[in-house]
Amino acid sequence: MRWVEKLRMQYQMFLHRGREAGRLNAELEFHLEQQIAENQAAGMSAEEARQAAMRSFGNPAVLREQARESWSWNGLEALARDVRIGTRTLLRSPGFALTAILVMALGIGANVALFTLVRSVLLRPLPFANANQLVEVYEADAHGAFQDNVVAGGSYSSWRDQSGSFSQLAIKQWRDYDLSGSGNQLPEVVGAQMASWNIFPLLGVQAARGRLFTADDDQPGVNATVVLSWGLWKRRYGGDPGIVGRSILLDARSYTVIGILPAWFTWPNPSVQLWTPLYHEKSPEVMQMYVAHSFDVVGRLRPGVTLEQASGELNAMQREIRRVHPDGPVHDAVNLRPLLDAQTHGVKTGLYALLGATGCLLLIACLNIANLLVARAAARGREGAIRTALGGSRMRLRREQVVESTLLACAGGLLGLLVADGIVHWLISTREEIPRADAIHMDWVVIAFALAAILGCGLLAGLIPALTSRDTQVLTALQESGRSHSGGRGRARLRQTLLALEVGLTVVLLIGAGLLLRSYWQLHSVNLGCATSNVLTMELHLPKSRYRTDVSRIAFFEQLTYQARALPGVADAGLSTVLPGQEARRDDVFIISEHPALAQGQVLDAQTRSVDPDYFRAMEIPIVEGRALLPSERGPDAQEVVVSQAFVRQFFPNEDPVGRHVVTDMMFGPMPLRIVGVAADTR
Repeated sequence: MRWVEKLRMQYQMFLHRGREAGRLNAELEFHLEQQIAENQAAGMSAEEARQAAMRSFGNPAVLREQARESWSWNGLEALARDVRIGTRTLLRSPGFALTAILVMALGIGANVALFTLVRSVLLRPLPFANANQLVEVYEADAHGAFQDNVVAGGSYSSWRDQSGSFSQLAIKQWRDYDLSGSGNQLPEVVGAQMASWNIFPLLGVQAARGRLFTADDDQPGVNATVVLSWGLWKRRYGGDPGIVGRSILLDARSYTVIGILPAWFTWPNPSVQLWTPLYHEKSPEVMQMYVAHSFDVVGRLRPGVTLEQASGELNAMQREIRRVHPDGPVHDAVNLRPLLDAQTHGVKTGLYALLGATGCLLLIACLNIANLLVARAAARGREGAIRTALGGSRMRLRREQVVESTLLACAGGLLGLLVADGIVHWLISTREEIPRADAIHMDWVVIAFALAAILGCGLLAGLIPALTSRDTQVLTALQESGRSHSGGRGRARLRQTLLALEVGLTVVLLIGAGLLLRSYWQLHSVNLGCATSNVLTMELHLPKSRYRTDVSRIAFFEQLTYQARALPGVADAGLSTVLPGQEARRDDVFIISEHPALAQGQVLDAQTRSVDPDYFRAMEIPIVEGRALLPSERGPDAQEVVVSQAFVRQFFPNEDPVGRHVVTDMMFGPMPLRIVGVAADTR
């Protein structure tokens, strides 16, 4: 059972190192004195007895080291010794140490920050049960023109009733509500989702307070209900549990609050403040149309059903829908995406590219540190040569170099974690376009990545100069160090190689950065086709219950623009549903009366926005042909329209469009519109 005794001794040495070392020295001294006594008993003088005992007994220092090797913690002791030596060495060169730490902090901090983003946004599953079964369903064009188009209510109804690939399908649509204030509260516009009642069971979400929708809530004509987000409940109502069961006013209509969503539920984005039942809010006619594309559809695949199988089934169904309804913009294909991919595909490529760029940055940082260490080793070449000549182990000297670089990486890594935390918080607070921003945080995987990066940087930066140090020619090293502080030709070649790698990687990063800056500059300097300097914009919403008629809305907007123009410093004012440079929020299908009839099922399509007659003058958009709209041409009965130059180039090449007619709004009955003018293009 010698291993038990050895283990006991190691345990004692670990806890009572000083006491056990004293016992070892006492035991060695006892055996030496015994040998001296035996020699004296054999007739030797005291001096001869001691010398003979020392010769037979051996070097006490060597014996102590051998004893410690058998039952001490030599590896830890050597590491601790190397750490102490490395720390003292770095403290003697604070300028070098600070430079290396800052370089390492920059590289590690940027990588940890980007890895946190990639993991949180792209790699961490959505917080739903069996999230891999969740998909988003789009209408699409079989020829590839539109792949992620929103869905018509009629198509969703057909899929829901006939598909066997999904355990559930749910439909939703974004909407803004005017939330009335009570007491001292001000009214506000809140973002909301109208959704079919089964959206929460599909996702596997339970209410934190109260209940969620049932099928009885999602019917036309029943009492209006609403579910609040946790954020709105805390911010607007102070977390009062008594709000459940009370009524609030949305668009001046009474809605009963039936539940509060859990704090972690911020899907599809944190701007969604409340939820209402879709079929209660929308008319049955709209929900059965195949040409009104305005909804998002989410589904949960049945166990064992693949994305390809579900896609094949829905595509076959959609082709049949197109065959039965050939008129109007009915799509003939369906596209499915995993829900996580649907939420993040717009930023996936950019995040991975940035992560690759920061990886190059970290490699440059490691090469910089390695180059500094090579130069430093050259300057300390005489010291290393002397230590080697005095019997110092070359392996130990190399180990000290690696430990020294690892200490730099650890210090830089700790500072880099603070840098990364600052970058992450900055991104969360300022970059609202990043999806799943609320889920971005550092976890144990990120910390493990940071530790791996720190260890990898320390080893890479330390091993390069350590492995290229020469094992022989100590005298030559002493002579070279005496002649110059730059080191020999071998180290010069190594520094040149490292410098070449740094320059190559830096050129790649600079080219990428230059292209990004050029794109950024072009985005900011693009000509929108309208005035952009000294232009102030705002969004407003009118409560539908108070402004029910077109006459009341027109009167409000006329008074608004009149009072805005009267403000000091205001030159003009106008109204538009969409500003230049914003996304296309609406498009209409149409035909041209004076052109030959299109083939059955074919229509033309154009982006549409509604403006008041003063819009073109206020935004300094010139009318290049014809005229602008007139104040009398307002309201639902107006039949005049202004088109853009791009519209003319596409639909009236080599023709005068003024006076021609387009017929639009085929969903609710044809509406003929007369072209009265052509405006310059805006983005």
